[in-house]
Amino acid sequence: MSMRTRWRPLFGGGGRGLRDVPPSSIRTAEMRMTRWSYVSDACGKLKRVKHVALLRGINVGGKNLLSMKDLAGMFETAGCRDVRTYIQSGNVVFSATAAVVPKLPDSITKAVETRFRFRVPVVVRTAEELARVCRANPFLKTGVDEKWLHVYFLADVPGAAAIAALDPNRSAPDVFHVHNREIYLHLPNGMGRTKLTNAYFDSKLATISTARNWATVQKLLAMMEE
Repeated sequence: MSMRTRWRPLFGGGGRGLRDVPPSSIRTAEMRMTRWSYVSDACGKLKRVKHVALLRGINVGGKNLLSMKDLAGMFETAGCRDVRTYIQSGNVVFSATAAVVPKLPDSITKAVETRFRFRVPVVVRTAEELARVCRANPFLKTGVDEKWLHVYFLADVPGAAAIAALDPNRSAPDVFHVHNREIYLHLPNGMGRTKLTNAYFDSKLATISTARNWATVQKLLAMMEE
C-alpha cells in the first residue's frame, strides 16, 4: 500500500485533508506554530501600556517633600517611558511593559526611601482600569456636586466579609461605596473633616489606599487618553 493511499482525507470530498499531509510537514508546521507562540508572548511582554501611579502622602503639610522632576526620573530609571506628572501630590502617567509594571510599586517605594529617607505607598492602574473607575462612580447618577466626590484607590481587592464589617454611619452625612479595588466617597463636609480616612479603611480592609478627588481622577484619565 502506498503512502498516498494510507493518508486518506480526514474530511469528505476530494479536498486535501490533514491525513493527506506527510508527517514531516506536520512536524514542521507544529514547530513554526510553537516558535510563533514564543514570539507572540515576547511581543506581549514588550508592548508598552499606559498606566498611572498614585503615591500617598508626599508634599503634604510640608512633609515627605519630593520634587516631581526627581519622581519622574525614578520612574524612567525603573524602565518606564513617556513619563509625565500632574500637580505635586504624586500622580505619574507613564507607559511600561508587562515585565516592568508588577515590580514598580516596590521599586519606587524603595527608591524614594533610599534617597529621601521616607516610605510612600504606590498604587498603579491602567488607562482601561481608570476609565472603568470613572464610569462606575455610583454618585454621579444622584446629581450631587462633583466637588465633594473622592476615590480611594486600593492596592488589593478587599474580602466580602471585611467590606460587610465597615460602618456605614461612621461619618454621617459622608457616605461611601466599595467596588472592586476602589472606594467611592461623597463627602459633603470635606475630606479634612471626614472620619472615613486612609487609616480606617486600611485597617478594616487589610490593604493600602490613597485618595484622589474626582477632578484629579478625570484629569489623569484625560492625560492617559491623549
